Amino acid sequence: MSKARWFSVRAGLSQRRRMILGVFSFLLPLLIWSVVSYVPFVWHPKVLITNPGDVDYLQVDMYVDKAVFADELKNMRTEGKAVPEGIPVNPVYLPAPDQVAKAFYTAFTTAPEQKDMPWLHESLWHSIKIIFWSFLLSSLIGVPLGIVCGAYVPISRLIEPFVEFFRYLPAPAFGALAVAILGIYDGPKIAIIVIGTLFQQILIIANTTRKIDFTLLEAAMTLGTTPFKLITKVVIPGVLPDLYRDQRILLGWAWTYLIVAELIGTSSGITWFITQQARYQHFDNVYAAIMMIGILGLGMDLLLARLGRKLFPWDQSQNKN
Repeated sequence: MSKARWFSVRAGLSQRRRMILGVFSFLLPLLIWSVVSYVPFVWHPKVLITNPGDVDYLQVDMYVDKAVFADELKNMRTEGKAVPEGIPVNPVYLPAPDQVAKAFYTAFTTAPEQKDMPWLHESLWHSIKIIFWSFLLSSLIGVPLGIVCGAYVPISRLIEPFVEFFRYLPAPAFGALAVAILGIYDGPKIAIIVIGTLFQQILIIANTTRKIDFTLLEAAMTLGTTPFKLITKVVIPGVLPDLYRDQRILLGWAWTYLIVAELIGTSSGITWFITQQARYQHFDNVYAAIMMIGILGLGMDLLLARLGRKLFPWDQSQNKN
């Protein structure tokens, strides 16, 4: 394949090239992260103290700014005292890739330092259950409403103007109200994710439903199809591949609302794990947990994409994922 084919507008790529580019999309940020972490002259604005010398306030394993360290070094040399020693490092909130990789492994194999803290997998499993019930509840309401809004103009005019208004209201603003109504446990978390996804779901699915070929609807109505059968036998089968793809996208939105939702009410789930680890400055664990969310979300989406290709083999757009 020539070089021009790489950059031809909307030109397709072979499976091999798609895989190569996909791998590089992950390697490139990892490379940047590694350069910033391991090459001292790139950044490293801090100094990790290995020997405080005669400086009173310095301690071993303490992080100080480079300028402060340079001043103390100069002062000690001028006064003829023991000079401090240290190595250039990045701030504690930016651990190196190997530290995060180690934290990623130990989070599953080593008990938490604080006895009352859950393991990473326990926090993650709790969050997965929140996502599942939230998205299921949102879909049970949003999918039927979206379909009937897309199929019938009167229902659309009755529902969509309010939905358009409500979708601009930030879901976290309902946090205190959700706690007052549903208590402090998982109820308000589920409610926040439902509020954050339901109204977008109705509008997106309604728009998808409107894209169905009107001649199909005309043919069905000409044959005397009832409204119920029109929806179940014509509309839903006609939009099912696109509806499935919409649900995949909306599931990603549910994950983005998870972090906000878990800050409400009782502390639990992956967000609590992240905030607790950040409080103790275990930022390697924080990065590991964040990456676990990304890996889980991407893995779930890839599985759904593969399932979509099996369920809708006639839909060419499923094969482009």
